[in-house]
Amino acid sequence: MASLYKKPIMVTDPKTGKKVKQKSRKWWGRYRDVLGRDCRVPLANDKAAAQAMLNDLVRRVELERAGRLDPYEDHLTRPLSAHIDAFERYLIDKGVTEKQIHTARSQVEKIAKKCKWKTIKDIKASDVQSFLGDLKRQGRSAQTCNHYLKSAKQFTRWLVRDRRSPENVLEHLSRMNVRVDRRHDRRALLADEFSRLVEAAHTGPVIENIAGPDRAMMYVLAAWTGFRKGEIGSLTLRSLRLDDDPPTATVDACFSKRKRQDTQILHPEVASLLKEWLGSKPLLKREEPLFPVSGKAPGGKERKTHKMMQGDLARAKQLWLEEVDEADAEERQRREQSDFLEYCNSDGLFADFHSNRHMFITSLERVGTSPKMAQTLARHSDVRLTLGVYTHLGVHDQVAAIGSLPSPPMRRSEEVSAFMAQTGTVGPQHSPGKVPTVVPRGAKNGAIRLASGTSQPAPNCTESGKEEGDGEEETNCPKSKRRSTLCAASHHAASICSGPEGAEKEISPTGLEPVTFGSGGRRSIQLSHGDAISAAFAATLYAGGTASRSGPVSPAASRCNTRIIAGLWGGVQQSPEKVRSRKVGTGLAAGPPGRRQVVAPALGSRIRDWQRQGGPRPLHARWPESLRPAVTGSG
Repeated sequence: MASLYKKPIMVTDPKTGKKVKQKSRKWWGRYRDVLGRDCRVPLANDKAAAQAMLNDLVRRVELERAGRLDPYEDHLTRPLSAHIDAFERYLIDKGVTEKQIHTARSQVEKIAKKCKWKTIKDIKASDVQSFLGDLKRQGRSAQTCNHYLKSAKQFTRWLVRDRRSPENVLEHLSRMNVRVDRRHDRRALLADEFSRLVEAAHTGPVIENIAGPDRAMMYVLAAWTGFRKGEIGSLTLRSLRLDDDPPTATVDACFSKRKRQDTQILHPEVASLLKEWLGSKPLLKREEPLFPVSGKAPGGKERKTHKMMQGDLARAKQLWLEEVDEADAEERQRREQSDFLEYCNSDGLFADFHSNRHMFITSLERVGTSPKMAQTLARHSDVRLTLGVYTHLGVHDQVAAIGSLPSPPMRRSEEVSAFMAQTGTVGPQHSPGKVPTVVPRGAKNGAIRLASGTSQPAPNCTESGKEEGDGEEETNCPKSKRRSTLCAASHHAASICSGPEGAEKEISPTGLEPVTFGSGGRRSIQLSHGDAISAAFAATLYAGGTASRSGPVSPAASRCNTRIIAGLWGGVQQSPEKVRSRKVGTGLAAGPPGRRQVVAPALGSRIRDWQRQGGPRPLHARWPESLRPAVTGSG
């Protein structure tokens, strides 16, 4: 039975100074909880208020005994600061680093103070969105706003998992697009830049209490292993196995970003440099960090490695400028204005210490390492991070890739045949009257696709038919029951088959176009790889050039050839009048403004010759008469 009482207490009598017993001013309540335990709690000075509070406690016990009590009621009414303190203790017990704990707590407290949150009930998604909008208007980056959102969502997720809140009210909030607001993107150093950086660091002064030779060795190790700053700072003599085959360096799980023990194989030359460098440090203890640049490792200290890179790059560029003869003012001015050895280049890309990791992964791509192997060596969980963020390919890499393509065929027939033999498109030409016994699957239903290894016999087909002249062109197309019919020119061999009623059906030529599904009458114009090349280049590469198989070539044929040249070897699928070109290094970039494509040098010379002869010229989307197939119907 619940009851009210005043608790007897001992107080000092101000007159006599003796201890006397008296009743407390505050009323206390006595009741039994759901487990039958005797509970005594202080209530209020006013008896009516105390009685009301006691009745609430008894009611809660009855609801809990009936299974109808809200388990979140106590937490929802507690001050939010108490939950933030509990959240911090949770992160500490979980083993999160001190820096991360401080960042998460401070960001949550800033949001709560700005939004005037007092309890969990006050947390609203609209308040957080408004807070992030204010940050953005104050000039903070999208990445910074995402960090605040991450901390807030981490806190509300913990409230749900710890049974303090029934739902995560911030779950639907999405991060900002950081691609449109990049503030600190990095670049990979070129090989010449890196060698000059190491040389300048090796002979340079002390920066951030790290000697020059130590910085040079640290740069080399980071660029050939991909280790991050914290991982480099955790390495000790115990981490190295330089005499093993192969030599390795191991990062303990507590210092690895993904919290796993990582063992990286060392390049033999890097292992040799490490042995030579360690030989100059005979007093180095086995548990002492090799490079004390991270406060996470025992014995280390947090140091600003970006200042090291900035100072060494500035010194390397100064040495590079001093190599120029004093009389050659033009060359010196060119070097001063270039991005070579710049800490931040004209594109806003930085070359800080983490850029050495970018260089490591980019170098793996340049030597032809598979994406899976690059992901494994980079220790990434997602290959999109490896290829999309850490791999940097410039114009020189594109020029090298385009230059590895085979050159376009020359006008001479023997060179055309040699190129077609390389592409696998050389072979006997079938005349329109000849019908093969085996045709590609899909010929009956009108589907257009590449012929595969799986073929089927053509029903009601013959090996003989009416022979037509090679230079003759069909001008009339017989109508059929299908909605449209494709009539190919003489150089496009079309198979003729007889249907069930004896009527002739036409089998469309196969080529480079993707599969077209739909009704049987749906067709599309297409050329096989060999036919397209031979038709374009055998016609002419220049306006008013040599004759094609079907006779003299009109100026329209020359413009058509230019379209095929750009489309097949440059990736520019545009009309010639939309194509613009400019020099890029040793190659040529062609394409519409804003979407240029580096083309092969041999093809670039042909495009430049075409431009010198008056191109580009208007194109009316017409093929030359000798090359244009006739199309009827809706196809």
